[in-house]
Amino acid sequence: MNRNSFQKVAVLGLGYVGLPLALEFHNHDLEVWGIDTDINRINQLKSGTSYIDDVPSEIVKKALATNRFFVTNEYNALSKIDAVCICVPTPLNKIQEPDLSFIIQAVDAIEPYLHKDMLIVLESTTYPGTTEEVVLPRLLKKGLQVGKDFYLAFSPERYDPGNKQFNIRNTPKVIGGITPACTQQAEKLYKHIVPKIVPVSNARTAEMVKLLENTFRAVNIALVNEMAMMCDTLGIDIWEVIDSAKTKPFGFMPFYPGPGLGGHCIPVDPVYLSWKMKTLNYTARFIELARTINSAMPRYVVEKMADTLNEKKKSIQGSKILIVGVTYKKDISDIRESPALDIISLLMKKGAEVYYSDPYVIQLEVEEKILQSYQINKDLSQFDLVTIITDHSTYNYEEIVTKASLVLDTRNATKNIPPSLKEKVIKL
Repeated sequence: MNRNSFQKVAVLGLGYVGLPLALEFHNHDLEVWGIDTDINRINQLKSGTSYIDDVPSEIVKKALATNRFFVTNEYNALSKIDAVCICVPTPLNKIQEPDLSFIIQAVDAIEPYLHKDMLIVLESTTYPGTTEEVVLPRLLKKGLQVGKDFYLAFSPERYDPGNKQFNIRNTPKVIGGITPACTQQAEKLYKHIVPKIVPVSNARTAEMVKLLENTFRAVNIALVNEMAMMCDTLGIDIWEVIDSAKTKPFGFMPFYPGPGLGGHCIPVDPVYLSWKMKTLNYTARFIELARTINSAMPRYVVEKMADTLNEKKKSIQGSKILIVGVTYKKDISDIRESPALDIISLLMKKGAEVYYSDPYVIQLEVEEKILQSYQINKDLSQFDLVTIITDHSTYNYEEIVTKASLVLDTRNATKNIPPSLKEKVIKL
């Protein structure tokens, strides 16, 4: 193979990051093998069906028809692959510690097929040192030398589901290799799909970049969540405060309060850094405080719901409550770590009769109960309280408020409704 280019690339893990990445490589004339241990995902893709919001099924069908895009749950294809990108999950375990099992499984699957000149890039978010301390030793078993016989680097994924402005092509790619040669080879790979590459001194630095990005968001969201609670106590509209503050053209960036954090990145990634620092007898105080505030928001929302109902001489127990939107962010179908799940669970435990409506989620299981999405265009006056948790663009919020008896809005989704309807709305 010509070291100035790559012809065959494999992507391990075909989730929200891996599948778009694999198709992007394919769009730039590379032969791509997508590998995932979930046979259901593989069968869906082979039938031309996408399970990712940002990837239309038609794109998958066209890629398969080119005979340059293949999907499988077998790893033997790696024997002829030039570069491998690892995009597997990195969740927290039951005791809230990093779970690297998916990374370890992926690397152990690569090792038998490791060959001269192969490039391996880890994209899964993890703590600083993982690429060097966990991945590298598993790849040295054959006696090949890193930076000479094969290449290893870390490049943090920067994929934002549902973002219509930024995608893989127009988002700069940070790359840090185990050696300078590793960084150079990784640069050559990603130059196929990303115009701007940002090389850093090593893999640890690249790993830390991702954690800084998401910790920055987690801390600032925690700040504005606490501001929302303070404003509520003071009788001030936090949304008006933010809208006014963001008119300052320097020194301020708007963040917005909400019912809690969701998705994989912000609730999970900072914990990886906090855990790593604890092993070094260092307490990441900002991360711990931000986590405490953000994780308390679902319970705060339920308390707000209780107060709202109490003012109407009702209690949560026995009340009919409709949750509007259950995904972790607007206009996608992803419910990972969604605060709506915690809120529904808390309401059920308090004796509420809970319903939900979400055009992206047909069915939901909470507390071992199967819930079906309620049609929002039906009668809403039967509910004692309608609570907006996820502000999907498809909702007609004026219609919701008109039909509902009482609305709690945790996203400021009702900001543009007529003034005559606002007396029915309670803000976070």
